[in-house]
Amino acid sequence: MRSRDNVVFTALVGTVMFVGAGVMALVLLAAGAPGAIAIGVVLAALPVGPLIASYLWLDRYEPEPRSLLLLGLGWGAFVATSAALFLQAFDAFALGSSRSTQSVLVAPLTEEAAKGLFIVLLLVYRRAELDGILDGIVYAGMVGIGFAFTENILYLSQAYIGDNTHAGGIEETVFTFVVRGVFSPFAHPFFTAFTGIGVGIAVSARSRTVQVAAPLVGYLVAVGAHALWNAALLLDGGAGAVGTYLVLMVPAFLFLVGFAIWSRRREGALLAAALTDCARRGFLDANEVPWLTRIPARRACRQHAAAVGGEAALTAMKLYQTEAIELGFLHHRFLRGTAPRDYRELGEAHVQRMFLLRPHLVWPPTGVPVGASR
Repeated sequence: MRSRDNVVFTALVGTVMFVGAGVMALVLLAAGAPGAIAIGVVLAALPVGPLIASYLWLDRYEPEPRSLLLLGLGWGAFVATSAALFLQAFDAFALGSSRSTQSVLVAPLTEEAAKGLFIVLLLVYRRAELDGILDGIVYAGMVGIGFAFTENILYLSQAYIGDNTHAGGIEETVFTFVVRGVFSPFAHPFFTAFTGIGVGIAVSARSRTVQVAAPLVGYLVAVGAHALWNAALLLDGGAGAVGTYLVLMVPAFLFLVGFAIWSRRREGALLAAALTDCARRGFLDANEVPWLTRIPARRACRQHAAAVGGEAALTAMKLYQTEAIELGFLHHRFLRGTAPRDYRELGEAHVQRMFLLRPHLVWPPTGVPVGASR
């Protein structure tokens, strides 16, 4: 069942990403200004690295598969952008919505739906990869970063080309980059984070009502935050944007950052409790638990393994840590009564792989304080 779901998810996401990439390529080619597109790509790429690094830092307790994170980036960059463009073009053609309606209502509804769909697909087909709120925030962040990257290319290249109301050129492009790439690079990841939080709550919830309602409420909050920001950009020709940014966006973003950090610390406590229970059941040695539940301790283990046993010992330690952490979070969900249907099969596979790796492990000496390499 799990293997079939993985195949369905990969095939579905891969297909729509291929189509989305083709659509976005046609959109960019239609602009007819390769120089402007090149400038847009370069400037749009500048915030991407720091943003990704921030989310990878949050994701350190139980790192998500890099392949899924890359799929999230690709979904945001190609699928969500092309889907949102299509839906907004259809709205303009069929309903004739005004520019302000498009910005404040249509864009938030369509863009947050297109971005959030990736996390919902994870919930349906790769539920075992989602362990809670922090995972939802991380995947939402990746999708939002990808979406913002492609959207910024369009805005920046258009700023360079100009239109009936703007002359265009490098000054206009730099101004657009400062607004979108310096002051609000986190906007799309921030909006979509609410959908991610809703999905994370659904994964951990026992109530069927909460499992259904939480993602929907998260999506509506994402739409509301997005609509508020877009509305501020329209007030008095954008004059209200600065006030909205300082009074609402910055505090809200800082609150979300604090919430994410709190969630990460909470994950550490949950992991420690779950692995302690695993040790009681004989799945691992109790002495290993402190070395697996704190990031500095894990780093100390890897450094010691590399120094004593070389590359082979380092690889074994990394693999063992990954298996133990996955087992810990799976066991936490089992203890809560929210484990996936195939939790027994998954748990046995983790325990078996840990058993095979154990003879190759080189642990730090017993007298060394846990995490002393901080």
